[in-house]
Amino acid sequence: MKYVIGIDLGTSSVKTLLVNQNGDIAGEATAAYPLIHERPGYSEQDPEEWVKGTIACLQQLLKESGAAADEIVGVSFSGQMHGLVLLDEQNKVLRNAILWNDTRTTKQCRDIEATLGGKLLDITRNAALEGFTLPKILWVQEHEPELFAKAARFVLPKDYLRYRMTGQVQMEISDAAGTLLLNVPEGRWSEEIATAFRLPANFCPPLVGSIEDTGALLPEFAALSGLSAGTKVFGGGADNACGAVGAGIVRPGDALCSVGTSGVVLTYEEDKHKDFGGKVHFFNHAHPGAFYAMGVTLAAGYSLSWFKESLAPELSFDELLEPVGDIAPGAEGLLFTPYLVGERTPHADSVIRGSFIGLAGTHRREHLARAVMEGITFSLQESFDLFAQAGIAVERVISIGGGAKNPTWLQMQADIFGKPVVALKNEQGPAMGAAMMAAVGSGWFSSLKECADAFIGYASTYEPIPANVERYTRLFKLYQQVYAATRSLNEGLQEFRE
Repeated sequence: MKYVIGIDLGTSSVKTLLVNQNGDIAGEATAAYPLIHERPGYSEQDPEEWVKGTIACLQQLLKESGAAADEIVGVSFSGQMHGLVLLDEQNKVLRNAILWNDTRTTKQCRDIEATLGGKLLDITRNAALEGFTLPKILWVQEHEPELFAKAARFVLPKDYLRYRMTGQVQMEISDAAGTLLLNVPEGRWSEEIATAFRLPANFCPPLVGSIEDTGALLPEFAALSGLSAGTKVFGGGADNACGAVGAGIVRPGDALCSVGTSGVVLTYEEDKHKDFGGKVHFFNHAHPGAFYAMGVTLAAGYSLSWFKESLAPELSFDELLEPVGDIAPGAEGLLFTPYLVGERTPHADSVIRGSFIGLAGTHRREHLARAVMEGITFSLQESFDLFAQAGIAVERVISIGGGAKNPTWLQMQADIFGKPVVALKNEQGPAMGAAMMAAVGSGWFSSLKECADAFIGYASTYEPIPANVERYTRLFKLYQQVYAATRSLNEGLQEFRE
């Protein structure tokens, strides 16, 4: 039997999957590593921790699965997006990586907007947000000039891990799309942006594709991990791109709904001229020549976790949600907006906070729980609304994460989205997407579409209930009014939040 390995380099841990030619999982291993929070708003990591964690996982994977090293033909990656890893001329790391959830760069975002104006969206198709990589580069340039003077190039987290495995400094394109330095429609680095911010020549490394062969394992890394020297290593993808591939979002008409701590709505797109005015993210997909549009709800699953821990800590999630199915859509006139930590799509607003609207003495805990679930789903529907306005036709939604574990929530998604919602039989997320890229790169399949047909199985389909769709359509219009109605109130309350 032959195998491939998918490596998912996350924010708090690395996960590895061993997958055979039938798409079956033959082993998995996970290793955690720490975050570094030196000051409020700072989030950093030592890149060496990624390497050590990956080696430990690969050793465990081989030991526990019993697979022989020479049976593993390829390795690929999913990676946390946007993290800045600065390298010197010898490709040594100059400082801790600054991660996607670091928020120190608000000033640098405004500087980017002032310098580039409308060219920013024309070139990158994305607004300047603190999470992206270019603001982090400018922060180091401004606050650590002596260190920055030593910087020869930068890479993103998974691309640094791949460098340590192969010795080749490259950046994969779906991840590069989240740097604010890539011309996303054309799939190339923007010399105009690099010049505008005085970045060194060749600061942006060569681009590679997600299923592209990027070199073989170095003998020294092979010896440490237990893999064979010469094992092929492929480009991989950004975590959201890999999550999309792992859920089979590789054709027009399919969309992904993922409810984790945050919530993501993502749709496959082949038209590079789509323009959302920066209201949603628009990135290069792992599938060659394709793109994905993505909206984000910052506090999706977090809103439900907050509700449970605050009002029902003694209950399990199943116990909390069991009576929700007996409550009619609309929670008897109660709306919730999931803005507990601000919002991303369609309101890039760090000040706005959540609300219960219409709370009455007749409402019980199950009404509030249903309102929270509906509010999260309404927020995700705002992204689908933007997709529709841009002419993207979504025919079905693949639901993963916490929202896919509860039948009531799956039906709610179908009713609010007005689309069939499908759950996966075996949900493995970005690590499976990475393994699929290695499978295609290794020649098992001719494309990610063909691989998805072979590897991905679907469970139940939830069809929209027309009466619920009509009711939720009216409720959604009310939900959309809450942001504007509460914005100034939240601005006034900000001084009392200390």
